[in-house]
Amino acid sequence: MAAASAPFQEILKNPDSYSQEDFNRARAEKVLAVSATLLHQRGHEDIAALLAQAEACDLDYQEQDWGKDWFDILLDFDNPQIERFSEEVQQRVLTAMQEVCDREDFGLQHLRVRAILPEVDQNWREELASGGKARPSNHARKVRVGPAHPQADGLHFTNEWEWRVFAVLRDRQLALPDNDTLGILPLSAMRVRDHIFEPDFLITYRGYAGVIEVDGPHHKGRGSDDKSRERLLRHAGVKYIDRIDVRDASSKEEVEKFVTDFLRHLVG
Repeated sequence: MAAASAPFQEILKNPDSYSQEDFNRARAEKVLAVSATLLHQRGHEDIAALLAQAEACDLDYQEQDWGKDWFDILLDFDNPQIERFSEEVQQRVLTAMQEVCDREDFGLQHLRVRAILPEVDQNWREELASGGKARPSNHARKVRVGPAHPQADGLHFTNEWEWRVFAVLRDRQLALPDNDTLGILPLSAMRVRDHIFEPDFLITYRGYAGVIEVDGPHHKGRGSDDKSRERLLRHAGVKYIDRIDVRDASSKEEVEKFVTDFLRHLVG
């Protein structure tokens, strides 16, 4: 089994089947996931949401002391997210992660937050000299060790339910003529005032822009945050926003009905 397609729980249960590098990344992913959830439960929803945008995470071995292995944890973010890691935020994250690592019987010394470096090619001098911009590192989050992150057409999705919605949107796109097509932008980061949003899908169709969010089982209880976010998106020109629960995404028929209703409201 390829590590990139294996959930971190699978790797941690069967460490002998994977490399030490994959095992460390799986442990880091678990620390990140549990710490973010812990911070959310303690009322730090903004920090938890920020951690959910990490492009990659890994553990870097430092030393063994008092019979325990000690690591630094590395988190990679795009530049807009890096700016939000104040000293206070970093300390809250590190404290939560150290609490989680202590339960896992290994130690965490430092949290290191790094910026994703841009991709460049041999023409970078000409591009920058002519006023061009270096390409961003990726259109969205990078694939991380589990849960499995599906891919299609060179695009990445954070879970299977997002991929299912994309598959229906792509079918609908292929059925349309070239002069009446729709654009599908999964996980495209966008800045609105002083916020960075990453909608699950930004859809463009017949001169309108809409957003589809795929809500997981832990989404409930964030109504006020959702309304504030949706208000800002509408002020930025997004005409229609709708959400589909993952429980409704298990049936292709239900997803097709949702997409049909979404497009009808978007252009209506």
